[in-house]
Amino acid sequence: MNRSIISFRLGLGAIAVIGCLAMSLSVHADQSPNFILCMGDDHGWDETAYNGHPHLKTPVLDEMAAAGLRLDRFYSASPVCSPTRGSVMTGRNPNRYGTFSAGWSIRPEEVTVAQLLSKAGYLCGHFGKWHLGPVKAESPTNPGAMGFDQWVSHDNFFEMNPFLSRNGGPPQRFEGESSEIVVDETIRFIREAKEKRRRFLAVVWFGSPHEPYSGLEKDLALYDDLPQKYQERVVRLTSMETGLPTQRPQREVLRERYAEITAMDRAMGKLRTFLDESGLRPNTLVWYCGDNGTPPEGAATVPFRGVKGAVYEGGVRVPGVIEWPAGIPQPRVSDVNSVTSDILPTLCDLAGQPLLDRPLDGISLKPLIEGKMTERPRPTCFWNYDTRHETKNKPEPYIDPKLQEGTTPLAKKAGNLFTRNFNNFRHPQITADDFTGPRAILDNRYKLVVSDRAGKPLSKELFDVREDPAEEKNLIQSKPEIAEKLERELRAWQESVLESLTGADYR
Repeated sequence: MNRSIISFRLGLGAIAVIGCLAMSLSVHADQSPNFILCMGDDHGWDETAYNGHPHLKTPVLDEMAAAGLRLDRFYSASPVCSPTRGSVMTGRNPNRYGTFSAGWSIRPEEVTVAQLLSKAGYLCGHFGKWHLGPVKAESPTNPGAMGFDQWVSHDNFFEMNPFLSRNGGPPQRFEGESSEIVVDETIRFIREAKEKRRRFLAVVWFGSPHEPYSGLEKDLALYDDLPQKYQERVVRLTSMETGLPTQRPQREVLRERYAEITAMDRAMGKLRTFLDESGLRPNTLVWYCGDNGTPPEGAATVPFRGVKGAVYEGGVRVPGVIEWPAGIPQPRVSDVNSVTSDILPTLCDLAGQPLLDRPLDGISLKPLIEGKMTERPRPTCFWNYDTRHETKNKPEPYIDPKLQEGTTPLAKKAGNLFTRNFNNFRHPQITADDFTGPRAILDNRYKLVVSDRAGKPLSKELFDVREDPAEEKNLIQSKPEIAEKLERELRAWQESVLESLTGADYR
């Protein structure tokens, strides 16, 4: 055989090998999973049967925890809702962009997980509670402005028969149980993505179990026999009838709260069944978590110190579970610390999408999913920024206040409104007062809690949360070296956060 024929055949062989390699790489790229991020509103760590709750029935979350990756030490980035949701969207602590507390919007310059995954070809949808600014069309921080292709969303929380905005349009009343409504809209979106042969990101943020509470009769009936001891405690919450504060026996309140959690759990089941029937479940990663700890009126069995609003474990430790049959074929339980800020870097890592060159507080949990991470490589920080300091000097609004006015009605009245408005302010300079407010730093064993609100003495507490999860034994005197090291790290982190707050990351 002459050399030219041999060369030709070798060339064809090389082309075939290169072609197969390219096809292999293409198939590998196409195997990046779909993502569904589900979040309960005010759903605390112990409020699942799989975490040992004595009364709650959560069969679907229990199945997910038994089949997937159960994150036993999962945390919300904040002990309240809006900031935690901002951390999911950005991978950054919400104080970096002025989302300090409930009703403080995100900033338009932030880059979200939806914007990043859109670059990787994902179709992105948001369904349910947004709470990072108004969802109306003209808002510069609505889901569409922050990277979502479509949304059926509410400015804040919602109950039965909710009012939701579709793609920024006027609020519409949806009849039915709210968790099921949100899941039905999510299923519609996923069907559309499948028809278009697009990978998808669906963010499903339920309105439950946030107060005021209500429930279907079949769910309420499950909790008719709660212990009588709960009847003896009277709790404060919102009246479904008036939207104003009222007081009721906790037993009645828990019955309704637990009914909402069970309905939300059932909606999760409907979503999983659809994924099964449509053939999407094997390569769809479903991540469920809460946005903060149990609120005071619902605190009956919390095994930790504190509740919603506190940087103690009861305020920031929440249920967390990841189910992804193709990527997590065997069930596992992890006690590695993880946090809602980790969601963005994890999804981008799994999708092969580069991150923005901007300070992130989360890390990729891909090694944890793969069973290769046994400890978190750096601490996690929490900070209840003192918003009274932020507003006392009449700061300049970051966004036109008219654009920050909400439109979707809710059952809880605030002032004279049954809607919610948002704030965000410019913060051009850093002062000593900016560092105040309850805060904490958590490494793989120890947690330092510092509090110095205006008019109150400075307090410092150190806990070994592995040995003392209830944070009952203060080790600040017996382990001063550890406390001092953590305090230095916490201060350095605060300096970084405040630098971001000035807008430096956008320049």
